[in-house]
Amino acid sequence: MSGPLAGIRVLDLSRVMAGPWCTQILADLGAEVIKIERPGLGDDTRHWGPPWLKDKDGNATRQSAYYLSANRGKHSVTVDLGQPEGQKLIRELAVECDVLVENFKTGGLAKKGLGYDALSEINPGLIYCSVTGFGHTGPMASDAGYDYLIQAQSGLMSITGVADGQPGAGPQRVGMAVADLTTGMNSVIAILSALHHRSKTGDGQHIDMALLDVQVSWLANQALNYFCSGNVPGRTGEYHPNLAPYQPFPTKDGQVILAVGNDGQFQRLCQAMGCPELAEDQRFSTNPQRVLHRPELVGKLCEIMRTRTSRDWMDTLVKVHVPCGPIQNIAEVFEDPQVLAREMKLELEHPVLGKVPGIANPIKFSRTPQNYQKAPPLLGEDTDAVLARVLGKSAEDIQKLRSTGIL
Repeated sequence: MSGPLAGIRVLDLSRVMAGPWCTQILADLGAEVIKIERPGLGDDTRHWGPPWLKDKDGNATRQSAYYLSANRGKHSVTVDLGQPEGQKLIRELAVECDVLVENFKTGGLAKKGLGYDALSEINPGLIYCSVTGFGHTGPMASDAGYDYLIQAQSGLMSITGVADGQPGAGPQRVGMAVADLTTGMNSVIAILSALHHRSKTGDGQHIDMALLDVQVSWLANQALNYFCSGNVPGRTGEYHPNLAPYQPFPTKDGQVILAVGNDGQFQRLCQAMGCPELAEDQRFSTNPQRVLHRPELVGKLCEIMRTRTSRDWMDTLVKVHVPCGPIQNIAEVFEDPQVLAREMKLELEHPVLGKVPGIANPIKFSRTPQNYQKAPPLLGEDTDAVLARVLGKSAEDIQKLRSTGIL
Protein backbone atom coordinates (compact mmCIF):
# COMPACT_ATOMS: atom_id res chain seq x y z
CA MET A 1 0.00 0.00 0.00
CA SER A 2 1.03 3.63 -0.49
CA GLY A 3 -0.24 6.87 0.98
CA PRO A 4 0.30 8.78 4.22
CA LEU A 5 -1.02 5.90 6.36
CA ALA A 6 1.05 3.17 4.69
CA GLY A 7 2.23 0.80 7.41
CA ILE A 8 -0.86 1.26 9.59
CA ARG A 9 -3.01 -1.86 9.93
CA VAL A 10 -6.70 -1.59 10.82
CA LEU A 11 -8.94 -4.38 12.11
CA ASP A 12 -12.45 -3.52 10.96
CA LEU A 13 -15.26 -5.16 12.94
CA SER A 14 -17.87 -2.69 11.74
CA ARG A 15 -20.72 -3.01 9.29
CA VAL A 16 -23.43 -0.98 7.53
CA MET A 17 -22.25 2.65 7.07
CA ALA A 18 -20.67 4.74 9.87
CA GLY A 19 -17.85 2.33 10.73
CA PRO A 20 -17.22 1.17 7.15
CA TRP A 21 -17.15 4.80 5.96
CA CYS A 22 -14.44 5.49 8.52
CA THR A 23 -12.36 2.47 7.51
CA GLN A 24 -12.77 3.15 3.79
CA ILE A 25 -11.27 6.60 4.32
CA LEU A 26 -8.39 5.00 6.24
CA ALA A 27 -7.88 2.56 3.36
CA ASP A 28 -7.90 5.44 0.86
CA LEU A 29 -5.16 7.07 2.93
CA GLY A 30 -2.99 3.97 2.62
CA ALA A 31 -3.84 1.90 5.69
CA GLU A 32 -4.22 -1.86 5.39
CA VAL A 33 -7.82 -2.62 6.40
CA ILE A 34 -8.83 -6.16 7.37
CA LYS A 35 -12.62 -6.33 7.31
CA ILE A 36 -14.09 -9.11 9.45
CA GLU A 37 -17.41 -10.46 8.15
CA ARG A 38 -19.81 -13.22 9.15
CA PRO A 39 -19.27 -16.47 7.25
CA GLY A 40 -21.93 -16.96 4.59
CA LEU A 41 -23.64 -13.61 5.24
CA GLY A 42 -21.09 -10.84 5.55
CA ASP A 43 -21.85 -7.19 6.19
CA ASP A 44 -25.62 -6.56 6.35
CA THR A 45 -25.37 -4.17 3.40
CA ARG A 46 -24.24 -6.93 1.03
CA HIS A 47 -27.96 -7.78 0.93
CA TRP A 48 -29.30 -4.22 0.70
CA GLY A 49 -30.37 -4.33 -2.92
CA PRO A 50 -31.41 -3.77 -5.59
CA PRO A 51 -29.67 -2.09 -7.25
CA TRP A 52 -26.86 -4.58 -7.86
CA LEU A 53 -23.57 -4.16 -9.69
CA LYS A 54 -23.68 -5.34 -13.30
CA ASP A 55 -20.76 -7.37 -14.62
CA LYS A 56 -18.92 -6.75 -17.89
CA ASP A 57 -21.68 -8.58 -19.79
CA GLY A 58 -24.43 -6.44 -18.27
CA ASN A 59 -25.73 -9.13 -15.94
CA ALA A 60 -26.67 -8.28 -12.37
CA THR A 61 -24.36 -9.71 -9.73
CA ARG A 62 -25.21 -10.10 -6.03
CA GLN A 63 -22.97 -7.17 -5.10
CA SER A 64 -25.18 -4.38 -3.75
CA ALA A 65 -24.50 -0.76 -4.63
CA TYR A 66 -24.79 0.09 -0.93
CA TYR A 67 -21.98 -2.28 0.08
CA LEU A 68 -19.78 -1.09 -2.78
CA SER A 69 -20.13 2.53 -1.63
CA ALA A 70 -18.24 2.04 1.65
CA ASN A 71 -15.85 -0.91 1.34
CA ARG A 72 -13.23 -0.04 -1.25
CA GLY A 73 -9.63 -0.97 -0.47
CA LYS A 74 -10.40 -3.58 2.19
CA HIS A 75 -9.48 -7.22 2.67
CA SER A 76 -12.52 -9.37 3.49
CA VAL A 77 -11.89 -12.12 6.05
CA THR A 78 -14.73 -14.29 7.35
CA VAL A 79 -14.67 -15.19 11.06
CA ASP A 80 -17.47 -16.46 13.31
CA LEU A 81 -17.25 -14.23 16.40
CA GLY A 82 -19.80 -16.38 18.18
CA GLN A 83 -17.35 -19.25 18.60
CA PRO A 84 -14.40 -19.27 21.03
CA GLU A 85 -11.98 -20.18 18.24
CA GLY A 86 -13.22 -17.23 16.21
CA GLN A 87 -12.76 -14.90 19.16
CA LYS A 88 -9.24 -16.27 19.65
CA LEU A 89 -8.47 -15.49 16.01
CA ILE A 90 -9.63 -11.88 16.47
CA ARG A 91 -7.38 -11.52 19.52
CA GLU A 92 -4.44 -12.79 17.46
CA LEU A 93 -5.21 -10.26 14.73
CA ALA A 94 -5.64 -7.44 17.26
CA VAL A 95 -2.07 -8.00 18.46
CA GLU A 96 -0.86 -7.32 14.92
CA CYS A 97 -2.99 -4.22 14.33
CA ASP A 98 -2.65 -0.53 15.16
CA VAL A 99 -6.35 0.34 15.08
CA LEU A 100 -9.61 -1.52 15.69
CA VAL A 101 -12.97 -0.09 14.61
CA GLU A 102 -16.26 -1.64 15.78
CA ASN A 103 -19.92 -0.68 15.93
CA PHE A 104 -21.46 -3.38 18.10
CA LYS A 105 -23.96 -2.39 20.76
CA THR A 106 -22.38 -1.05 23.94
CA GLY A 107 -20.75 -3.96 25.77
CA GLY A 108 -21.41 -6.43 22.95
CA LEU A 109 -17.79 -7.24 22.19
CA ALA A 110 -16.74 -7.14 25.85
CA LYS A 111 -18.98 -10.17 26.45
CA LYS A 112 -16.89 -12.04 23.88
CA GLY A 113 -13.60 -11.03 25.44
CA LEU A 114 -13.02 -8.54 22.63
CA GLY A 115 -13.65 -5.26 24.43
CA TYR A 116 -11.05 -2.53 24.80
CA ASP A 117 -9.97 -3.58 28.29
CA ALA A 118 -9.22 -7.13 27.19
CA LEU A 119 -7.47 -6.26 23.94
CA SER A 120 -5.43 -3.40 25.37
CA GLU A 121 -3.85 -5.87 27.78
CA ILE A 122 -2.37 -7.84 24.89
CA ASN A 123 -1.73 -4.77 22.70
CA PRO A 124 -1.22 -1.63 24.85
CA GLY A 125 -0.71 0.51 21.74
CA LEU A 126 -4.05 -0.45 20.20
CA ILE A 127 -6.36 2.40 19.25
CA TYR A 128 -9.86 1.03 19.71
CA CYS A 129 -12.66 3.08 18.14
CA SER A 130 -16.23 2.23 19.14
CA VAL A 131 -19.08 3.66 17.04
CA THR A 132 -22.58 3.50 18.53
CA GLY A 133 -25.81 5.41 18.26
CA PHE A 134 -25.69 7.03 21.69
CA GLY A 135 -22.24 6.37 23.15
CA HIS A 136 -21.06 4.22 26.06
CA THR A 137 -22.53 6.44 28.79
CA GLY A 138 -25.93 7.95 29.55
CA PRO A 139 -29.44 6.52 29.82
CA MET A 140 -29.58 5.48 26.15
CA ALA A 141 -26.16 3.81 26.00
CA SER A 142 -27.62 0.35 25.42
CA ASP A 143 -30.10 1.45 22.73
CA ALA A 144 -29.58 0.78 19.03
CA GLY A 145 -29.18 3.94 16.98
CA TYR A 146 -29.97 4.40 13.31
CA ASP A 147 -29.37 7.39 11.08
CA TYR A 148 -33.05 8.31 10.69
CA LEU A 149 -33.59 8.27 14.46
CA ILE A 150 -30.49 10.38 14.99
CA GLN A 151 -31.51 12.96 12.39
CA ALA A 152 -34.77 13.35 14.31
CA GLN A 153 -33.44 13.34 17.88
CA SER A 154 -30.48 15.62 17.13
CA GLY A 155 -32.72 18.44 15.91
CA LEU A 156 -31.53 18.20 12.30
CA MET A 157 -34.96 17.36 10.94
CA SER A 158 -36.51 20.25 12.85
CA ILE A 159 -34.53 22.69 10.66
CA THR A 160 -34.81 20.69 7.41
CA GLY A 161 -37.82 21.01 5.14
CA VAL A 162 -40.48 23.49 4.11
CA ALA A 163 -41.38 26.18 6.62
CA ASP A 164 -44.64 26.04 8.56
CA GLY A 165 -47.57 27.63 6.80
CA GLN A 166 -46.34 26.74 3.31
CA PRO A 167 -47.41 23.84 1.05
CA GLY A 168 -45.52 20.68 1.93
CA ALA A 169 -44.51 21.98 5.37
CA GLY A 170 -43.03 19.52 7.82
CA PRO A 171 -39.72 18.06 9.00
CA GLN A 172 -37.75 15.99 6.50
CA ARG A 173 -34.73 13.71 6.65
CA VAL A 174 -31.68 14.66 4.64
CA GLY A 175 -31.40 12.51 1.51
CA MET A 176 -28.18 10.86 2.70
CA ALA A 177 -27.30 9.05 5.93
CA VAL A 178 -25.59 12.17 7.20
CA ALA A 179 -25.32 11.02 10.82
CA ASP A 180 -23.50 7.89 9.70
CA LEU A 181 -21.25 9.68 7.23
CA THR A 182 -20.28 12.52 9.56
CA THR A 183 -19.61 10.06 12.38
CA GLY A 184 -17.36 8.08 10.06
CA MET A 185 -15.45 11.24 9.19
CA ASN A 186 -15.14 12.32 12.83
CA SER A 187 -13.96 8.83 13.72
CA VAL A 188 -11.12 9.21 11.22
CA ILE A 189 -10.14 12.52 12.84
CA ALA A 190 -10.17 10.86 16.26
CA ILE A 191 -8.09 7.89 15.09
CA LEU A 192 -5.49 10.09 13.42
CA SER A 193 -5.24 12.18 16.59
CA ALA A 194 -4.81 9.05 18.71
CA LEU A 195 -2.13 7.77 16.33
CA HIS A 196 -0.24 11.04 16.77
CA HIS A 197 -0.51 10.74 20.55
CA ARG A 198 0.73 7.16 20.39
CA SER A 199 3.70 8.21 18.29
CA LYS A 200 4.84 10.35 21.24
CA THR A 201 3.89 8.09 24.15
CA GLY A 202 3.42 4.56 22.81
CA ASP A 203 -0.02 4.45 24.40
CA GLY A 204 -3.19 3.40 22.68
CA GLN A 205 -6.63 4.45 23.89
CA HIS A 206 -10.36 3.91 23.57
CA ILE A 207 -12.38 6.27 21.38
CA ASP A 208 -16.11 6.51 22.16
CA MET A 209 -17.96 7.86 19.08
CA ALA A 210 -21.73 8.40 19.16
CA LEU A 211 -23.89 9.29 16.17
CA LEU A 212 -26.04 11.55 18.36
CA ASP A 213 -23.00 13.47 19.67
CA VAL A 214 -21.69 14.04 16.16
CA GLN A 215 -25.00 15.17 14.71
CA VAL A 216 -25.58 17.55 17.62
CA SER A 217 -22.10 19.01 17.06
CA TRP A 218 -22.96 19.59 13.40
CA LEU A 219 -25.81 21.92 14.34
CA ALA A 220 -23.03 24.53 14.28
CA ASN A 221 -24.36 28.03 13.51
CA GLN A 222 -27.98 26.96 14.06
CA ALA A 223 -27.18 25.97 17.64
CA LEU A 224 -25.40 29.29 18.15
CA ASN A 225 -28.39 31.10 16.68
CA TYR A 226 -30.41 29.53 19.49
CA PHE A 227 -27.80 30.14 22.20
CA CYS A 228 -27.45 33.81 21.27
CA SER A 229 -31.10 34.67 20.66
CA GLY A 230 -33.08 32.25 22.78
CA ASN A 231 -35.26 31.62 19.73
CA VAL A 232 -35.60 28.02 18.58
CA PRO A 233 -34.61 27.79 14.88
CA GLY A 234 -37.28 26.36 12.61
CA ARG A 235 -37.42 25.10 9.07
CA THR A 236 -36.57 27.80 6.56
CA GLY A 237 -37.02 25.64 3.48
CA GLU A 238 -35.05 27.01 0.59
CA TYR A 239 -33.51 30.10 2.20
CA HIS A 240 -30.64 30.64 4.66
CA PRO A 241 -31.58 31.99 8.11
CA ASN A 242 -28.60 34.37 8.31
CA LEU A 243 -28.00 35.49 4.71
CA ALA A 244 -30.02 37.08 1.91
CA PRO A 245 -30.36 36.55 -0.97
CA TYR A 246 -29.22 32.97 -0.43
CA GLN A 247 -31.71 30.61 -2.08
CA PRO A 248 -33.00 29.38 -5.47
CA PHE A 249 -34.68 31.82 -7.84
CA PRO A 250 -36.96 30.98 -10.78
CA THR A 251 -35.65 31.69 -14.27
CA LYS A 252 -37.26 31.50 -17.69
CA ASP A 253 -36.43 27.79 -17.95
CA GLY A 254 -35.62 26.55 -14.44
CA GLN A 255 -33.93 27.70 -11.24
CA VAL A 256 -30.60 29.21 -10.22
CA ILE A 257 -29.14 29.34 -6.73
CA LEU A 258 -27.90 32.77 -5.66
CA ALA A 259 -25.49 32.59 -2.73
CA VAL A 260 -24.68 36.19 -1.83
CA GLY A 261 -22.30 36.22 1.13
CA ASN A 262 -21.47 39.91 1.53
CA ASP A 263 -22.59 43.42 0.60
CA GLY A 264 -20.07 43.78 -2.22
CA GLN A 265 -21.48 40.72 -3.95
CA PHE A 266 -24.98 42.10 -3.54
CA GLN A 267 -23.97 45.40 -5.14
CA ARG A 268 -22.47 43.57 -8.11
CA LEU A 269 -25.58 41.40 -8.37
CA CYS A 270 -27.81 44.46 -8.56
CA GLN A 271 -25.60 46.08 -11.20
CA ALA A 272 -25.64 42.90 -13.33
CA MET A 273 -29.42 42.58 -12.96
CA GLY A 274 -29.99 46.20 -14.00
CA CYS A 275 -31.40 47.29 -10.63
CA PRO A 276 -28.55 49.18 -8.90
CA GLU A 277 -31.10 51.15 -6.87
CA LEU A 278 -31.80 48.03 -4.74
CA ALA A 279 -28.26 48.11 -3.39
CA GLU A 280 -28.83 51.69 -2.25
CA ASP A 281 -32.20 51.00 -0.66
CA GLN A 282 -31.80 51.11 3.14
CA ARG A 283 -33.92 47.97 3.45
CA PHE A 284 -31.38 46.00 1.39
CA SER A 285 -28.03 47.81 1.58
CA THR A 286 -26.60 45.54 4.33
CA ASN A 287 -27.04 41.85 5.01
CA PRO A 288 -28.79 42.34 8.40
CA GLN A 289 -31.31 44.59 6.69
CA ARG A 290 -31.76 42.15 3.80
CA VAL A 291 -32.46 39.32 6.27
CA LEU A 292 -35.08 41.47 8.02
CA HIS A 293 -36.72 42.42 4.72
CA ARG A 294 -36.20 39.15 2.88
CA PRO A 295 -39.79 38.75 1.51
CA GLU A 296 -39.74 42.16 -0.18
CA LEU A 297 -36.26 41.61 -1.61
CA VAL A 298 -37.00 38.11 -2.87
CA GLY A 299 -40.18 39.30 -4.58
CA LYS A 300 -38.29 41.99 -6.50
CA LEU A 301 -35.45 39.65 -7.51
CA CYS A 302 -37.85 36.94 -8.65
CA GLU A 303 -39.49 39.29 -11.12
CA ILE A 304 -36.14 40.08 -12.72
CA MET A 305 -34.71 36.55 -12.64
CA ARG A 306 -37.74 35.19 -14.55
CA THR A 307 -36.85 37.30 -17.59
CA ARG A 308 -33.76 35.27 -18.63
CA THR A 309 -32.66 31.65 -18.85
CA SER A 310 -30.64 29.90 -16.17
CA ARG A 311 -27.58 29.59 -18.42
CA ASP A 312 -27.75 33.26 -19.33
CA TRP A 313 -27.91 34.31 -15.68
CA MET A 314 -25.06 32.04 -14.61
CA ASP A 315 -22.81 33.21 -17.44
CA THR A 316 -23.54 36.83 -16.54
CA LEU A 317 -23.13 36.54 -12.77
CA VAL A 318 -19.98 34.43 -12.80
CA LYS A 319 -18.24 37.17 -14.79
CA VAL A 320 -18.90 39.67 -11.97
CA HIS A 321 -17.98 37.18 -9.25
CA VAL A 322 -21.45 36.65 -7.82
CA PRO A 323 -21.74 33.05 -6.50
CA CYS A 324 -24.47 31.18 -8.33
CA GLY A 325 -25.13 27.74 -9.69
CA PRO A 326 -27.57 25.11 -10.92
CA ILE A 327 -29.55 22.53 -8.98
CA GLN A 328 -28.29 19.28 -10.51
CA ASN A 329 -29.48 15.72 -10.24
CA ILE A 330 -26.91 12.98 -9.59
CA ALA A 331 -26.55 12.07 -13.28
CA GLU A 332 -25.78 15.71 -14.06
CA VAL A 333 -23.26 15.87 -11.21
CA PHE A 334 -21.10 13.19 -12.81
CA GLU A 335 -21.25 14.99 -16.17
CA ASP A 336 -20.29 18.34 -14.61
CA PRO A 337 -17.01 19.60 -16.13
CA GLN A 338 -15.68 20.63 -12.72
CA VAL A 339 -16.49 17.23 -11.16
CA LEU A 340 -14.86 15.52 -14.15
CA ALA A 341 -11.78 17.73 -13.87
CA ARG A 342 -11.46 16.84 -10.19
CA GLU A 343 -11.67 13.12 -11.11
CA MET A 344 -14.39 12.42 -8.56
CA LYS A 345 -15.63 9.27 -10.29
CA LEU A 346 -13.36 6.25 -10.42
CA GLU A 347 -13.43 2.65 -11.60
CA LEU A 348 -11.51 -0.18 -9.97
CA GLU A 349 -10.78 -3.48 -11.62
CA HIS A 350 -11.92 -6.64 -9.84
CA PRO A 351 -10.79 -10.08 -11.06
CA VAL A 352 -14.33 -11.48 -10.91
CA LEU A 353 -16.65 -8.48 -11.09
CA GLY A 354 -14.85 -6.50 -13.78
CA LYS A 355 -14.92 -2.70 -13.45
CA VAL A 356 -16.43 -1.50 -10.17
CA PRO A 357 -17.50 2.18 -10.06
CA GLY A 358 -17.01 4.41 -7.06
CA ILE A 359 -16.68 7.97 -5.81
CA ALA A 360 -13.13 9.17 -5.27
CA ASN A 361 -11.89 10.37 -1.92
CA PRO A 362 -12.06 14.20 -1.94
CA ILE A 363 -8.63 14.66 -0.29
CA LYS A 364 -5.92 15.79 -2.71
CA PHE A 365 -2.31 15.35 -1.53
CA SER A 366 0.74 16.85 -3.24
CA ARG A 367 3.29 14.31 -1.96
CA THR A 368 1.25 11.24 -1.08
CA PRO A 369 -1.54 11.02 -3.67
CA GLN A 370 -4.38 8.54 -3.42
CA ASN A 371 -3.57 5.18 -4.97
CA TYR A 372 -6.72 3.08 -5.21
CA GLN A 373 -5.51 -0.49 -5.47
CA LYS A 374 -8.41 -2.71 -4.46
CA ALA A 375 -12.08 -2.86 -5.40
CA PRO A 376 -14.65 -3.73 -2.72
CA PRO A 377 -14.03 -7.42 -2.00
CA LEU A 378 -16.20 -10.47 -2.45
CA LEU A 379 -17.20 -12.03 0.85
CA GLY A 380 -14.15 -13.71 2.38
CA GLU A 381 -12.01 -13.36 -0.72
CA ASP A 382 -8.91 -12.47 1.33
CA THR A 383 -9.35 -14.88 4.25
CA ASP A 384 -6.58 -17.32 3.37
CA ALA A 385 -4.11 -14.67 2.24
CA VAL A 386 -4.54 -12.47 5.34
CA LEU A 387 -4.33 -15.32 7.85
CA ALA A 388 -1.21 -16.64 6.16
CA ARG A 389 0.51 -13.26 5.76
CA VAL A 390 -0.44 -11.58 9.05
CA LEU A 391 -0.65 -14.55 11.43
CA GLY A 392 1.56 -17.07 9.67
CA LYS A 393 -1.21 -19.67 9.48
CA SER A 394 -0.44 -22.67 7.31
CA ALA A 395 -2.79 -24.04 4.68
CA GLU A 396 -3.54 -26.90 7.06
CA ASP A 397 -4.36 -24.47 9.90
CA ILE A 398 -6.73 -22.53 7.66
CA GLN A 399 -8.43 -25.65 6.37
CA LYS A 400 -9.01 -26.86 9.92
CA LEU A 401 -10.60 -23.53 10.88
CA ARG A 402 -12.79 -23.66 7.79
CA SER A 403 -13.87 -27.25 8.38
CA THR A 404 -15.08 -26.36 11.88
CA GLY A 405 -17.12 -23.39 10.63
CA ILE A 406 -14.88 -20.69 12.12
CA LEU A 407 -14.17 -19.14 8.70
